[in-house]
Amino acid sequence: MQHLEEQIAHLTRTVEELNTVVTQQQDEIDRLTRRVEMLLQREAERAQEGSGGVVFGDERPPHY
Repeated sequence: MQHLEEQIAHLTRTVEELNTVVTQQQDEIDRLTRRVEMLLQREAERAQEGSGGVVFGDERPPHY
């Protein structure tokens, strides 16, 4: 019986540690998602202003 109690205590500790890691990862994902959205918004605003930007894929820069 004591062996089962030790196992349960160990598993409970492991679940708590994993929960902490997952929570930290979700916070980081949320933070990075906000930053990407902000950068995409900035780039969209820059494109509307016609001030140029980054060339993607097979696009040619305007001076070609």
